[in-house]
Amino acid sequence: METPLVVIAGRPNVGKSSLFNRLIGRRQALVADQPGLTRDRQEATCRIGGRMVRIADTAGLEEAPPESLSGRMRQGAATILEQADLILFVVDARAGILPPDAHFGTWLRRLGRPVLLVANKTEGRAGYDNSIDAYSLGLGEPLLVSAEHGEGISSLMADIAAALPPAKKTRNEDEDETEALTAAEDPGKPLKLVILGRPNAGKSTLVNRLLGEDRMLTGPEPGITRDAITMPLHDVDGRAYQLVDTAGLRRRARVQNEIEKMSTGASINAMRFAEVVVLVVDAVDGLHDQDLQIARLVEREGRAMVVALNKWDAVEDRDATRKAVSDRLERSLAQLKGIPVVTLSAMTGASVQKLLPAVRQVYATWNKRITTSALNRWFDDALSRHPPPNVSGRRLKLRYVTQATARPPTFVVFGTRAEGTPEDYRRYLVNELRNIFDLPGTPIRIDFRGTVNPYDDKN
Repeated sequence: METPLVVIAGRPNVGKSSLFNRLIGRRQALVADQPGLTRDRQEATCRIGGRMVRIADTAGLEEAPPESLSGRMRQGAATILEQADLILFVVDARAGILPPDAHFGTWLRRLGRPVLLVANKTEGRAGYDNSIDAYSLGLGEPLLVSAEHGEGISSLMADIAAALPPAKKTRNEDEDETEALTAAEDPGKPLKLVILGRPNAGKSTLVNRLLGEDRMLTGPEPGITRDAITMPLHDVDGRAYQLVDTAGLRRRARVQNEIEKMSTGASINAMRFAEVVVLVVDAVDGLHDQDLQIARLVEREGRAMVVALNKWDAVEDRDATRKAVSDRLERSLAQLKGIPVVTLSAMTGASVQKLLPAVRQVYATWNKRITTSALNRWFDDALSRHPPPNVSGRRLKLRYVTQATARPPTFVVFGTRAEGTPEDYRRYLVNELRNIFDLPGTPIRIDFRGTVNPYDDKN
């Protein structure tokens, strides 16, 4: 069944993102009492009136020079509005109809797309009385809702369902549901790929280059992206990805205003649900402490990672830069030894085609499983070459190892007083595992579990 596109539009701070979250049934878009919070469009699929519908939240419509940030935001919203099957034009009933509402209402009428006029914030008498002014827009009867409190949402969803174009059915609903359930368990389901990095490292430019379209808002201003934006991506081999662009992560001490705190939280939350993270680094600036902090956070969460050295076309001494980055990664990220580093230019597209193969490779490593027999052959050899030390004057006897899970590779070592294994010996085993079983660039977890010797009177 074809999925119709419903686009939410209106001037800033009328409650578009709150309405978006209410319609899709979850808090996906950032919401705050501040105009212009949404910059890049959010999209999600939900069921309305028995049909799957794609909902898009857009930046606030404002009159501004085309080259300005607001002008570029408006152009991005205009592009998706021209593709809409239905537009929800949202006005603020408490504020009444303002000149920008009238201006963009006229523009939407000329656009020739189906429009539902939504009067938001109608809770209370003042909101209800002011909503009458919305008739002046010439877009029909205003549909009264309060997105914040959930009032009128059921009626709005019924109106949306009635206004959608007739469905072109290609299969029955049961087949759709079965296919969705199968896809959720399919090993070929989209790989969750999250783009992280400091502000202005070129994350959104890279996303646009991967998608082959200007999907994300870009420009010289740092910190343009505020939300975590999810988009589908397919590579030339047909591999599907769930690509997420995120806001730049600065040092915690420099994150002061509430909007940036929300953006940072959304970026970290997206990383926690990732399978692979691409850490975008500005190659001209080199590897900063904050880049390493982000990498350590990714490692602690157990995600696979690829480093993308962006703006490579602007680097003058490439050999020196490559060596400096490799040396610092080796010193500072020993727990991710062998992490793939891809040099590229998102702006020109140079070598961007090397990124997704590196992502697939590190994803395969992250999912790797090793047989217990192979593990214990390696384990016996590792113990014979470097026996475990005594702990508090008592012998540490490690007996066997097994892999508990993948994603990331996680192992359990059993033995007498194994839980007391010193940190340096643990690192030795991790490094040996990584080298022998070819596990570069992925976190490795080893849990040490002690067993009690019943014949040892000291236990």
